[in-house]
Amino acid sequence: MTTVLNGIRLGVVGGDDRELYLISELQKQGASIVGVGFEKAPPIPGMVRKSNIQDIVAEVDALLFPMFGTDDRGGVKAKYSDSSITLNKEVLQVIPQHVPIFIGWARPALKSAAKKMGIRLIETAKLDEIAILNSIPSAEGAIHMAIKETPITIHQSESFVLGLGRTGWSIARMLKGMGASVTGVARRPDVLARAVEMGLRAVHFEDLEEEIRRAEIIFNTVPTLILDRPILDRVSRDAVIIDLASIPGGTDFEYADMLGIKALLAPGLPGLVAPKTAGKILAEVYKKLILLNLMSYEHRI
Repeated sequence: MTTVLNGIRLGVVGGDDRELYLISELQKQGASIVGVGFEKAPPIPGMVRKSNIQDIVAEVDALLFPMFGTDDRGGVKAKYSDSSITLNKEVLQVIPQHVPIFIGWARPALKSAAKKMGIRLIETAKLDEIAILNSIPSAEGAIHMAIKETPITIHQSESFVLGLGRTGWSIARMLKGMGASVTGVARRPDVLARAVEMGLRAVHFEDLEEEIRRAEIIFNTVPTLILDRPILDRVSRDAVIIDLASIPGGTDFEYADMLGIKALLAPGLPGLVAPKTAGKILAEVYKKLILLNLMSYEHRI
């Protein structure tokens, strides 16, 4: 194996099981790893553990944060830590400008602060090479949830997929392969045409309120409020909603609960259902991104 990351020091901050595999894969590539938020993790040979981000910024070449980013206050989720980890302005101020930050989703406040301070912030969840491959465990996990939560088979079910993006297409393809009657919901004419070509029933979002009553299983991938009160009023009380959109999702969960509709928010499925695969996907893409960003900075100076 070519150790292309030889001599490169990486700080991995927080995350879930996929970070454990990510660390292992990056080490195989020759990288030295310093971890924050892994006090309760299984032993990771060769990884140095530190208690906070400020302790590592001066000794790493890049910082890697979880795919799900931070919460509104900059909090970083860390499955293997009981300590609070925060990425805020105070932390950004001590990060050297030559150290890029890799993060799945960056909230507007974080992006604005990083830009003002001249810190390179690379959002990775939107990259096709990650999002398309991650859509596979996401789709498998979502369908697994639907199987557990419904009294019917996927075969011959009336399954709706809201949003035919990278994850939506994977869900629709798998459902169709399992014999479901799949309705794909989108806005763009070319996407709707592709849905028809794939043998799906194509519905424009403008017609969703009328069509949604047919649904037995609803998979939402749109990160805006799609399943609002008017739509939910039309949804069968026996239907199940699996919402894969980033937090807070695209469903009015409180109203769904009032109506007695089972609605589940399921972000970050790759890290739950296939952390090893997800970690390997991240490592392969991060390897290239890290090298590209470090080299581009060197050229600028």
